[in-house]
Formats: sequence, C-alpha cells, structure tokens
Amino acid sequence: MNLADLGRILLALGGLLAIVGAVLVMLGRVPFVGRLPGDIVVRRGNVTCFVPIVTSLLLSLLLTVLLNILIRLLGR
Repeated sequence: MNLADLGRILLALGGLLAIVGAVLVMLGRVPFVGRLPGDIVVRRGNVTCFVPIVTSLLLSLLLTVLLNILIRLLGR
C-alpha cells in the first residue's frame, strides 16, 4: 500500500466519522430515541443511570439491515 492509498482511506474514514457525528447530533433532537418502552432509567438522589436496551436493539437491527444491503450492492 502506498501513501496515496493510505491518504484516500484516511479521508474516507474521516468523512464517515463526520457523517456519524452529524447523525448522532441529530438523534438528540428526535423525540422518541432513548425514551422507548424498555429503556431503563434509574434516578437516586443526584445519580441517574440510563440503560437504553430497546433503543440499542433497534439501532443494531437497523444498522445490520443497512450494512447487509450495502454489502450486497457492492459485492455483486
């Protein structure tokens, strides 16, 4: 692998990281993300423990489907 290939890979990863960051910022504005039934929130005095079980499962399912579609399209 030469330096030009490494540069392209780093640029692609940086772009992907920027897109993921933008999506995460926008997810904070979606009203139901993190507040689904099955997400656990425990508040005791000054301490809050949040475990987004259902949100994690849905995001995992969505990403699995999207990545499978992407792999099938690119792997013809």
